[in-house]
Amino acid sequence: MSSLSHSEVINLLLQLAAMLILARVFAEVARKFNQPAVVGELFAGVILGPTILGTFHPELFDYLFMGSQGTNLALDGIVQIAVILLLFIAGLEVELHLIWSQGKAALSISMLGLVIPFALGFVFPYFFPDFFGLADGERLLFSLFMGTAMSITALPVVVRILMDTDMFKSKIGMLIVASAMVNDIVGWLIFSVILSFMGKGSNLSLIQTVGITLVFTFFMLTIGKAIINRVLPWVNKKLAWPGGVLSLSMAFCFLAAAFTEWLGIHAIFGAFLLGIALGDSEHMSERAKEIVHQFINNIFAPLFFVSIGLKINFVANFDLGLTLAILAISFAGKIIGSGLGAAQGGFNFRESLAVGFGMNARGAMEIILGLIALDNGLIDERLFVALVIMAIVTSMTSGPLMKLCLKTPGTKVAGSIDGA
Repeated sequence: MSSLSHSEVINLLLQLAAMLILARVFAEVARKFNQPAVVGELFAGVILGPTILGTFHPELFDYLFMGSQGTNLALDGIVQIAVILLLFIAGLEVELHLIWSQGKAALSISMLGLVIPFALGFVFPYFFPDFFGLADGERLLFSLFMGTAMSITALPVVVRILMDTDMFKSKIGMLIVASAMVNDIVGWLIFSVILSFMGKGSNLSLIQTVGITLVFTFFMLTIGKAIINRVLPWVNKKLAWPGGVLSLSMAFCFLAAAFTEWLGIHAIFGAFLLGIALGDSEHMSERAKEIVHQFINNIFAPLFFVSIGLKINFVANFDLGLTLAILAISFAGKIIGSGLGAAQGGFNFRESLAVGFGMNARGAMEIILGLIALDNGLIDERLFVALVIMAIVTSMTSGPLMKLCLKTPGTKVAGSIDGA
């Protein structure tokens, strides 16, 4: 079995050190401006990548990130693990009992907030594929991807925004969180089916892949969740804490990811479902979740977001017209769809508008979707850059626009769910 050479090991360690240091510096800068850490981490990648370092100091960029194939494969493997773990902690945020407690209002917001953005994201790229950056693939598949990319809300970003604005425990905050949970589950299920159309190397037929995916989803959200709920008390009691629950949760995350990768959809979907099943257990303590979050968000997540900037020259591939079109579709779809759903649930106009802005936060989810499509040759670099910019803009504007709506005279945030 081949292994990395002495110089390749040094190169890999320098890559990881540079990525983590710069990611931490710019994440702290982003926090000073009340922005998500992901914004700073993406900017760190742009600085280390071909956009800035590759342009002004190409020799240093080539030495650090354009080394041997072995080093690049090792870094790519680490980044793949980071993506899987990001979807795992996104799944941990989902609380199925909260979805049921919000009833029809959450279902209405999530479904209209999924269907309308999906429709807008599908129609325009279908009729104007060249403008929207169809690379090498079928127009129908490309349009389905775009519809999905426009419809998924970034649940972890939504939760953080609501906490930062002191709206997490309010009625409207809980409704947005529950709606985003349903939105994520359905959206990723749709995307898993789209990935099966790409033919990622599975020996199964399309019907078999879709059928097993649906069965696996149902199993994980019912029987699988019940099994985890039975086993976790034993794990917490018999094994060292928190080492036991952390190592086993990671192991089963990778097993679920391996299964869905074998199906031909993507490893991230299995990790997401396992995260939901584990996070919804009453025996998975908040302290254990926080340890997992801190470990992944401060080590693996920065490596992933910095790696985005290493792949593409953001200046050379920036298309103003395409970026504005993507922003217009993303804002219109979510605000109209989720806003109409909130209005049906009894909220007034400004509260409905606030719900629409809250559901508009995209964050890491669209970036992960775009990266998978780019790696599979479905989209070009111009569209990927536009999707990254859209994810950043929607994440940065969601909180301020919500507060602007709810601070308007005559509008007040509804009381919290526990009567506070």
